[in-house]
Amino acid sequence: MNVSEVAVDVPVPDHPDQSIPLWNVPRVGFIRDYDVLVVGAGFAGAVIAERLASQAGKRVLVCDRRPHIAGNAYDHHDEAGILVHKYGPHIFHTNAARVVAYLSQFTEWHPYSHRVLAQVDGKLLPMPISRATVNELYGLDLRDDEACAAYFASVAEPVSHVRTSEDIVVSKVGRDLYEKFVRNYTRKQWGLDPSELDSSVLARIAPRTNEDVRYFTDSFQAMPRDGFTAMFSRMLAHPNITVRLGSDFRELVDVVPHRTLVYTGPIDEFFGLRFGKLPYRSLEFRHETLPVERAQPVAVVNYPNDYDYTRRTEFKYLTGQAHPMTSVVYEFPRAEGDPYYPVPRPENTSTYRKYKELADQTPDTFFAGRLATYRYLDMHQVVGQALAVFQDIVETPVGQPASSLVAR
Repeated sequence: MNVSEVAVDVPVPDHPDQSIPLWNVPRVGFIRDYDVLVVGAGFAGAVIAERLASQAGKRVLVCDRRPHIAGNAYDHHDEAGILVHKYGPHIFHTNAARVVAYLSQFTEWHPYSHRVLAQVDGKLLPMPISRATVNELYGLDLRDDEACAAYFASVAEPVSHVRTSEDIVVSKVGRDLYEKFVRNYTRKQWGLDPSELDSSVLARIAPRTNEDVRYFTDSFQAMPRDGFTAMFSRMLAHPNITVRLGSDFRELVDVVPHRTLVYTGPIDEFFGLRFGKLPYRSLEFRHETLPVERAQPVAVVNYPNDYDYTRRTEFKYLTGQAHPMTSVVYEFPRAEGDPYYPVPRPENTSTYRKYKELADQTPDTFFAGRLATYRYLDMHQVVGQALAVFQDIVETPVGQPASSLVAR
């Protein structure tokens, strides 16, 4: 679908880094009352703001404490002119035709099927674990799905009740593959042993008996042709939307007139840590530009057992950009810093439910996104959730909490 460009007619002189364009997103003063204040300009906030502005005729103010739109999906051209993802690789994939149709209003697509290799025993082996992986690792000659399934069954360790991430892996592919590919990577990523994490963490990418070396198998796999930030700028270009960057919502919520609040930040912060701080894992990124055309054979190489970083990503694979140099990023998991991943453990889920009860009873306030719902969601899942929250907003009477939908 062709997307017409929106003219850039509002300068952004106070942006701290003029090398990072904001395209058509204005930063202006408050010139009117707003129907809705949206906290966060990532996927959840931008989708809800766009739908409210374009479909419900609402006047929307979007604020974000970062100096840019697009949340963690923010991309920009580095000093070498290579399009990079500031907060690590974001790979779009989905089976949801509704989500694709929605986003296609704001971008054309560059087809891309993601590939990941893991450095194990001195070899670069396909991830997720598949027939191709075990054939290369062990020098086997498993020729069909049935042979590979029989091999996995022969090394799997039966688990009577799958509760943890360790359970779900060893019960499918056994102890050796678990130790080589999963355990140490998980320890680095989460700061916890897989035996301490809910099974949902490692259930996301299941082992395969075929030789499909794509990381994802979704029916739609592609990247926004001009990048994520360009797509977001088009989403937020509606005349009913004002964007305020570098602004914490707590500085605005009591001084900017609005009728409805949409919150996409950490839910525990919204309620003043009333039940304690919900734990998140953070990441530190080290970007490098290298004087070579290609630095590695695929977009991402995982390092489960070596180094203190988990993976290295080369962005040109994702974007399809032609350039004589290349840019990569190393990811170092951290306990402190910007919240990226909710930590799925029973005690954390219990604490979140207390916050969720408060959220459900807060009038004219809606919560959406990974941080506000304390769920490990992919981008397409956040978009789907945001489209559903938009419906909740337009269907909920003013002055009522979102939980009133259940009572009707």
